[in-house]
Amino acid sequence: MSRIDQSDGDATVYAVVINHEEQYSLWPVDAPRPRNTNWKSVGFEGLRADAQAHIQEVWTDMRPLSLRTALDKYGSVAKIPEEVWTDMRP
Repeated sequence: MSRIDQSDGDATVYAVVINHEEQYSLWPVDAPRPRNTNWKSVGFEGLRADAQAHIQEVWTDMRPLSLRTALDKYGSVAKIPEEVWTDMRP
């Protein structure tokens, strides 16, 4: 594992990753990512606190991309057709 001497104990270096719904997460840089996932690196790596701070800065809208797109198209949650909700499932 990539480690940096650090007094708080967790010196793991994390990659910030994003999925197809534009949701963010952390993944240890030296750990293999699960196969066939939609998680891709955004190019930021750092200690947990730094990676979390990066996510907090860039992830300004927590709603999944499919929901934001549907709201832009239909105007409100109440107007989104049931089949669109079904299509949002992975």
